[in-house]
Amino acid sequence: MQSVQNDNKVPIGNMNIIDSKTLGEAIRAARKRLKVTQKDLALASGTGLRFIIELEQGKPSCHLGKALGILQTLGLHLKLVES
Repeated sequence: MQSVQNDNKVPIGNMNIIDSKTLGEAIRAARKRLKVTQKDLALASGTGLRFIIELEQGKPSCHLGKALGILQTLGLHLKLVES
């Protein structure tokens, strides 16, 4: 799995990911900020275009392992904190 080139290193900030929909929105925002197409993200992360589309739409049954791989490809990480 290769990372998408991010020369700007614009931080996405702290987002509260409370469900699959907000995770999808965060992934879409990061992808668009990097000016990467869904197809290119799928190729770079070793997944399919359909998976990227469904993940960005917040499909709750997406595979967690693949979703974490997409985050890594976009240069993002998931951090758990106690509420």
